[in-house]
Amino acid sequence: MLFWWMNPLIKKGYEKPLEETDIPALGIEDEAGTQYSMFMNKIDASKSSLFWIIVSCYKREILVSGFFALLKVLTLSAGPLFLKEFINVSSGKEAFKHEGFVIVLGLLFSKCLESLAQRQWYFRTRRVGVQVRSLLSAAIYRKQQKLSCSASTEHSSGEIMNYLMVDTYRIGEFPFWFHRTWTTGLQLCIALMVLYNAVGPATVASVFVIVLTVMLNAPLAKQLQNIQSKLMEAQDMRLKTMSESLTNMKVLKLYAWENHFKGVIEQLRELELKWLSAFQLGKAYTSVLFWASPALVSAATFLACYFLGVPLDPSNVFTFVAALRLVQDPINHIPNVIGSVIQARAAFNRLNEFLGASELQKDQVSMEYSAHSQYPIAIKSGCFSWDSSENYNLRNINLMVKSGTKVAICGEVGSGKSSLLAAILGEVPRTDGVIQVSGKIAYVSQNAWIQTGSVKDNILFGSTMDKPRYEETLKFCSLVHDLEILPFGDLTQIGERGANLSGGQKQRIQLARALYHDADIYLLDDPFSSVDAHTATSLFNEYVMGALSEKTVLLVTHQVEFLHAFDSVLLMSQGQIMHAASYQELLLSSREFQNLVNAHKDIVNFPNDNMVDYNGDKSPFKRETAVVLDGGKESIKNAEFDQLIRREEREIGGTGLKPYLMYLGQNKGYIYATLVAIANIAFTSGQLAQNSWLAANIQNPGVSTFNLVQVYTAIGIGSIMFLLFRALLAVDLGLQTSRSLFSQLLTALFRAPMSFFHSTPIGRILSRVSSDLNVIDLDVPFTLSFSISATLNAYINLGVLCFFTWPILFIAAPIIIMAVRLQRYYSASSKELMRINGTTKSLVANHLAESISGAVTVRAFKQEGRFFARFLELIDNNASPSFHCFAATEWLTQRLEIMATTILSSSAFVITLLPQGTLSPGVAGMVLSYGLSLNMLFLFSIQNQCSLANQIISVERISQYMDIVKYTQDASPVLKGISCTFQGGDKIGIVGPTGSGKTTLINAIFRLVEPSGGKITIDGQDITTMGLHDLRSRIGLIPQDPILFNGSIRYNLDPHGHFSDKQIWEVGEMVEYEEPQKLMQTEGSFFKELLNEYRLQISRAVLQISS
Repeated sequence: MLFWWMNPLIKKGYEKPLEETDIPALGIEDEAGTQYSMFMNKIDASKSSLFWIIVSCYKREILVSGFFALLKVLTLSAGPLFLKEFINVSSGKEAFKHEGFVIVLGLLFSKCLESLAQRQWYFRTRRVGVQVRSLLSAAIYRKQQKLSCSASTEHSSGEIMNYLMVDTYRIGEFPFWFHRTWTTGLQLCIALMVLYNAVGPATVASVFVIVLTVMLNAPLAKQLQNIQSKLMEAQDMRLKTMSESLTNMKVLKLYAWENHFKGVIEQLRELELKWLSAFQLGKAYTSVLFWASPALVSAATFLACYFLGVPLDPSNVFTFVAALRLVQDPINHIPNVIGSVIQARAAFNRLNEFLGASELQKDQVSMEYSAHSQYPIAIKSGCFSWDSSENYNLRNINLMVKSGTKVAICGEVGSGKSSLLAAILGEVPRTDGVIQVSGKIAYVSQNAWIQTGSVKDNILFGSTMDKPRYEETLKFCSLVHDLEILPFGDLTQIGERGANLSGGQKQRIQLARALYHDADIYLLDDPFSSVDAHTATSLFNEYVMGALSEKTVLLVTHQVEFLHAFDSVLLMSQGQIMHAASYQELLLSSREFQNLVNAHKDIVNFPNDNMVDYNGDKSPFKRETAVVLDGGKESIKNAEFDQLIRREEREIGGTGLKPYLMYLGQNKGYIYATLVAIANIAFTSGQLAQNSWLAANIQNPGVSTFNLVQVYTAIGIGSIMFLLFRALLAVDLGLQTSRSLFSQLLTALFRAPMSFFHSTPIGRILSRVSSDLNVIDLDVPFTLSFSISATLNAYINLGVLCFFTWPILFIAAPIIIMAVRLQRYYSASSKELMRINGTTKSLVANHLAESISGAVTVRAFKQEGRFFARFLELIDNNASPSFHCFAATEWLTQRLEIMATTILSSSAFVITLLPQGTLSPGVAGMVLSYGLSLNMLFLFSIQNQCSLANQIISVERISQYMDIVKYTQDASPVLKGISCTFQGGDKIGIVGPTGSGKTTLINAIFRLVEPSGGKITIDGQDITTMGLHDLRSRIGLIPQDPILFNGSIRYNLDPHGHFSDKQIWEVGEMVEYEEPQKLMQTEGSFFKELLNEYRLQISRAVLQISS
């Protein structure tokens, strides 16, 4: 009940900065796996909506926390009743001897019980929030593993990231506010009963104002829900584009497209800010309405007392004022409750749609895990379509593959070769026919998918280590030499998507992964296209014909020189198998096959006189000077542990005011914050002036009741104006700082060197531009404003107590000192817990991003369970610091509330000891009415201060990526002793074994890596003296890895819109698109079937040169 179990962790955090290993693991009942299993049991047994399923999962905890919420409301409501009796005692109306002391003891007991009840209420609901967040995170991840192709198109990786980072957070916050939806009404009803006991029929005026306040807010609540939905859609669009841009940053830099895509993101951000502004203004309106309602209620009620002739005396007036604070507490929380409900409802709707999206059907392929089938792959009359429509991508497929045979699949671009492998894997929906697969499958994709981690981890891929088999695998995949030149061998950390490996190295690691898997069936999708001819031949002989000699192999290839070695060759065209026979039979019987083979031979057997003469004097390569390139793609050394992937940045220890100053330093933030503080002081002073006026003149015969009420009302209305001013300033402060911080972050990211993206997983960046930015957008402005307001209120209340009952200073002063030290003691751990929460959240995001990009490979190797288990582990690692952080907050609040209760009880005790008449009943009533709200105000102040301290970590995390100038400058040189001259118009071929630096040489020309010695000149000008945009926009390039962006093919070719449709069509005809006019349409069957990604790259280069 008192959170003693948190003492060891908080003590350790005070003694030294906490590390992840210092945080206790979650209990089994809090683990994501436990929560997900419970969720799946409930969802299987119920067809209810996501919300009601979650309610059924946690109904017991909801009831227990609901009991504590009820107890808190009842004990809070006892305060005004004690106050009324205490004023009577101060007026000499003591019912029995020592009644005052009994009231003090009763007050002490009720406030302690109130504190215990509220802490349990808050802790239990926060704990449910973490459990719900873990449950939904697991459900989202599991769902993305099963998404069908059409559903994957509807829900992009950026949107799924938003579901995980933002929607689960908003739903996880909802349990904290859930009981407020009914305790608010209950507390209002009890408060109205106390009000009626104090002012009788005049309570009708109170009810009227409260109902009017709610009615004025009702239309806005629905509107805010619509605005929230629009805001989330805008966030999805921005994150989708940002994720795509960050993932393909190398292409953007090579084509000098950074400014365009940065501009697109900025436009999407402005749209997002438009809806954010509308949402925050709605929140501000609601906030002003409900914060102002107590002043309006009291003014209306006192006027009603005047007109109804209800006498005003210290007893009923300050009982009313104290009861009004009972009204103020739930009313002040109504905006937060409404906001939480709106945000949670929007998030529930989005997740309901996502979790209900179509999945890959398990019955698409009849799987038998028997390795002894005569025909491990059998397809009869198979028709397949990516979008489950009648527009078949594969038609009338009849295929029987005998065990142990080697089958080559060839055909023109877009003929359906890769789709056939995908159909065997069950990735393409089957619309007709039968497909049966027997045995374990290994798959190698055309575009290599590499995980962040070591080379060894990528090869083992979850399998246990068998050293002889592992060494044999390395040998068959020609990786032995590569591992010798890597600084840590197979323990070398690979950057995200294999950033520090060449294309050939990545593909050979994929091949090694498949071979080590020891499968029965191998599906190889053009795996030799990224390696040089010599390595391709070696791999084919040793890997396909040697290591896989007894395996069933289907190989998609464009290398016709290998076809004669296959048992059978499939010739595909327009989604059909046109011919299936041996190589020699096809050469004799198929004109299409003859043309295909001859076309490839014409390309390979080019005339010798076009080759560069390496022995003559005209050789472009000389060895006189050196160009030393640092930090390039194949550079794998790094500062920390000499590895590429760096440990995520995290501030250690106290940063003082630095993040606050960073936040307030944006766009006149200091001025806004100062004005907010002034408005808060004015509003709080107005409330104090109201109550002081009542206390001083309630029994003054020279002040009529009408004048008493009139002045009271005028002061209240004046203070409300400052309340409005404060709310508008908070909104403007939030919008301006959010706009400025994001703009600086975006600029820094787009100007960052490629080495930054090589060593920084995209998940780390996305977590900052999603969840961290969301906190800055929505939470920080109002939390900052409320922190200032609540702190001022709390200390003014304390000041009133000390001013009129000065002897309690002997108790209050040491308690205040203890409270300040206790808060510092707590904050040392709290900050580190939030920072660790941020870094562990990035790991969750990164794992999700990698899993989405490699979903087909993960499914092919049947590794979904292992990846899901790893994700659950990462969720728990992220949930543990979050759980202990809010537990630490409750630990602190519990102790501070007890201190505040001690001050209140001491003040009441002092008043009881004072001779009668020392304090007038009015002053005594005012003092205790302020004392009664001391707990609530200290709680509100502490909560907002702690929330702000935690939320400001998001500013700290974003600021870490706002100053990226140089990265990984300590890597070993990749190219050494390079000196060459290329004459204008020369056609130069750059050859060499995989990993020799061919790509890095090209990167150097584009300044993706900078020379640390020597220089590179173009047309006599040193490229380091040119602007990057000027340099890159004037050079055409066809990258090694083809990249596609969301949108039409035309947009992929010309995102700026610089070229006419006619020019685009001409380029399409030049690269032999069959239907160039379809370049204008968006993703669809043409995009998936006929688009050759390399043709797209050539088209881009042609347009780049012609611009």
